[in-house]
Amino acid sequence: MQQKLLKKALFYEYLTIAWNVFEGIVCIAIGLLSGSIALLAYGLESGVEVFASAVVVWDLKGGKKTREKIALRLIGFAYFTVSLYIFIDALTSLFTHKHPDKSLPGIVFIIITIGVMLCLGLIKKNIGVKMRSGTVLADAKFTLIDGALAGTVLIGLVLNALFGWWWADQLMALLLAAVAFREGIKEIF
Repeated sequence: MQQKLLKKALFYEYLTIAWNVFEGIVCIAIGLLSGSIALLAYGLESGVEVFASAVVVWDLKGGKKTREKIALRLIGFAYFTVSLYIFIDALTSLFTHKHPDKSLPGIVFIIITIGVMLCLGLIKKNIGVKMRSGTVLADAKFTLIDGALAGTVLIGLVLNALFGWWWADQLMALLLAAVAFREGIKEIF
């Protein structure tokens, strides 16, 4: 039973890595084209999700419980690094009044992303509970938070598209930064 769960966990981690590489490339491209800091930040955050899933794979393949604490700290540092970058970029854009364009492709892609992240997160949470794996559970939480963060990006994109509230994009990016910082602190300490 445990071996079957391990194979399932690895499969969903690899699937998460593949999706997040794709997601990151698409969000960064759309973010650069539209000038959306929130989309760009979310694309960069996808890189942290890839890193976190890779750390989980490393932990699961190592078979030693001592790796779990290291894996959780590495995930925490990744959160912290991205939060710092997003915070600086969003504040700079807010103070320089950088107006992102309306982005229908960004809105559509983020809606799809929310669904994918929530499904992956719930599946990994279920596997993590069955395995009693703190690392898989931490990554499941990371994936669910990622889905929620995609929701904040969606709010900023929609407010900008419907009402021209350009600053909503930067405010949502700052919210992303705060959540990532909080999660990083929790995992590091």
